[in-house]
Amino acid sequence: MTIATGDRIPDIKLKTNGPEGPQDISTGDVFKGKKVVLFAVPGAFTPGCSNTHMPGFVVKADEILARGVDTIACMSVNDAFVMDAWQRDQNAEKILMLADGNADLARAMDLELDATGGSMGIRSKRFAMIVNDGVVEYLGVDDKGIDKSSAETVLSKL
Repeated sequence: MTIATGDRIPDIKLKTNGPEGPQDISTGDVFKGKKVVLFAVPGAFTPGCSNTHMPGFVVKADEILARGVDTIACMSVNDAFVMDAWQRDQNAEKILMLADGNADLARAMDLELDATGGSMGIRSKRFAMIVNDGVVEYLGVDDKGIDKSSAETVLSKL
């Protein structure tokens, strides 16, 4: 069953790129005691993600943070090296990049996307959520386009 408003984010180990390379980070640590905006993309460097979705959060980062958000995080089913390169490419230094390389978190939240038909494997659906101390307050999942998961929509829900 897909994660929903009022549900707790599962505690899953992800990767992020630190000063010495990829390092483990748990969702428990990311969300505990914080208000977090998490958005997920089907793939770093893909057109919709690079041209529309990520840029919205880069441009609106200060506005989002000013509304009491402690962390803006971006998740994708890519490795930490790809997420780090994409962060630099997108000038997304205010965004915590989370690599869900095996789609463990996407699967645990029932937000995985089977893109094997396009030779892209299992990915994450495009979504955004507002999470307060590990509990989902808003979830917007897009099947097409970037309406429910855009930075503008998230701002309207804060």
